[in-house]
Amino acid sequence: MSESKRTVVTIDGHELKLSNLDKVLYPETGFTKGEVIDYYARVAPALLTHLGDRGITMRRFPNGVDGGSFFEKRCPSHRPKWVQVARGPGDRGGAIDYCRLADTASIVWAANLAALELHAPMTRHDDIETPTMVVFDLDPGAPADIRDCCEVGLWLRDVFEGLGLQSFAKTSGSKGLQVYVPVNHPPLTHDQASSFALAVAQAMEKHHGDRVLSNMRKELRKGKVFIDWSQNSRHKTTVCAYSLRARPRPTVSTPVTWDEVEAGAGGEALSFEAPDVLRRLDDLGDLWEPTATLRQDLPLPI
Repeated sequence: MSESKRTVVTIDGHELKLSNLDKVLYPETGFTKGEVIDYYARVAPALLTHLGDRGITMRRFPNGVDGGSFFEKRCPSHRPKWVQVARGPGDRGGAIDYCRLADTASIVWAANLAALELHAPMTRHDDIETPTMVVFDLDPGAPADIRDCCEVGLWLRDVFEGLGLQSFAKTSGSKGLQVYVPVNHPPLTHDQASSFALAVAQAMEKHHGDRVLSNMRKELRKGKVFIDWSQNSRHKTTVCAYSLRARPRPTVSTPVTWDEVEAGAGGEALSFEAPDVLRRLDDLGDLWEPTATLRQDLPLPI
């Protein structure tokens, strides 16, 4: 590629060569690679709170959301020396080094690779055996939709309140909703987190069997909301708060208030694109910030 198609910027004292800024990555809206990079640079102060201390899996779309993608767990060897790595569980082949996006420059570097989606584990890089939170990923089976997910999310919130636990919701940026219960201190194992999530999902299914499913079998999901408890597995990651999603429009996995979830259950739209999220951060601050520090004890053993 000719140097004329590159733009050189300096961030955090590091020089980056950004390429193809005019390339359209979201054809339906004309949202360009330059706009993707600008979004990630501006959202970085909040984003770093939630992924800066974790090994990240990148989902890259070099030719845009319609051009295919691949997941990149192993941090590429061509990374700049200042992009940190974090040892993580990898796969059946054993542990690998993931990228650790610990500063704004690293986030912009990833965005320049067309890493539209950033997926984070439940653990910090310095203790990959201890989850800091439990996630409930609500996935609607058509004709169920986000409205049904919001209703199930409110049921979950009420269950957790009954257990003396605070929970937080964010859109998946796709078609569902995610509910998190922060823990942020040991002892909590992956098995305990998964067992807790499964027990809650099964209890929800027992009381709302016509609306809720805890079984992973896809053929059972029609018209129901699947509570995916398996996202708490040691090897799993979930899309990070403030990550873009590879949808026709540049939607974002967006933290929302429980009042907004209630409105969503009533039929109000609950979908946010990159510019919306930047405005929300200005107006509301980082709604997801408490999940990084709130210390709670799960009722174990389950």
